[in-house]
Amino acid sequence: MRFDVLTLFPDIFQGYFTQSILRLAIDCGLVSIHLWNIRDWAEGKHKSVDDRPFGGGPGMVLMPGPVCDCVEAVQQQAAEPGLLVMLTPGGERLAQGLVRELASHKRLLLLCGRYEGFDERIRLILKPRELSIGDYICNGGEVPAMVVIDTVVRYVPGVLGDEDSVADESHNAPGRLEYPQYTRPRVFRGLEAPEILLSGNHPAIAEWRREQSARRSKHGGPGASGEPGA
Repeated sequence: MRFDVLTLFPDIFQGYFTQSILRLAIDCGLVSIHLWNIRDWAEGKHKSVDDRPFGGGPGMVLMPGPVCDCVEAVQQQAAEPGLLVMLTPGGERLAQGLVRELASHKRLLLLCGRYEGFDERIRLILKPRELSIGDYICNGGEVPAMVVIDTVVRYVPGVLGDEDSVADESHNAPGRLEYPQYTRPRVFRGLEAPEILLSGNHPAIAEWRREQSARRSKHGGPGASGEPGA
């Protein structure tokens, strides 16, 4: 799967791409990520990409010229034009169902905003899929773009060693949270792992996990799973 990230601050991503599962996915050729600096499509001596908003107001607005030129040029960098995703607070809320939908595309272009946002003509011309990671404001679209990549790559075949890891995770079934997990030591600070998990009775373990998942989902959080050892 290919990701193209269009941003004014490509260096923000460098450390993120070199860690953990994502790095392994890149090294194995399962995922490719390409960074593009929107400023490279700006004109003039100072390579300006933003200007004061018409009508007055605080901050600066991203100009349509550099952004549209950048997106259109990057779309032509591969045979598959891909799905253009604009990271913006007013977009559709990212949820697990949308993550699965995004993962069905072979290529995603992630457009990162900054400052006071995008000139409205960028939306009208490029017609992107607008996406938000939550009801709060980030300094720019870079962290939301990382969230999109981090969630989507888990659905790329071969990225996770155990494909059941995705199937059993919270939110993969509507309204369902994952059951509680335990590992060694068996007892930690007086709290003991549930006896059923050490029984070797796999049907009983599966039933316990279904019950715990249902209980946690109903009450909306990890505190609803009952006391350890129960």
